[in-house]
Amino acid sequence: QVQLVESGGGLVQAGGSLRLSCAASGNIFSINSMGWYRQAPGKQRELVATVTSGGSTDYTDSVKGRFTISRDNAKNTVYLQMNSLKPEDTAVYYCNCQFKTRAWDSLANSWGQGTQVTVSS
Repeated sequence: QVQLVESGGGLVQAGGSLRLSCAASGNIFSINSMGWYRQAPGKQRELVATVTSGGSTDYTDSVKGRFTISRDNAKNTVYLQMNSLKPEDTAVYYCNCQFKTRAWDSLANSWGQGTQVTVSS
């Protein structure tokens, strides 16, 4: 039904920047929110940032001031600009989309395939 395609991951040195992109496609009636989660080796998946259709954003404390989430509603795309990257940011980053395929449906979720972000010291 709905597919999320992520891009922008890679290897970067500490202090560098990366921008992740995630485009949602398929039978989408509306999107309520999109966000980014990450899972580092040996750790549980955690929220990084989310943005609602109204523009409200949330960030985990460890990325505040360094990461910026944004959304292009017309393109059903969410971005994560990551600046001042630290080795502890190394993780697989997953895009998430909360959406409806029909107006009368309840909200559903879709996940991206994950993109590796590696920050070297």
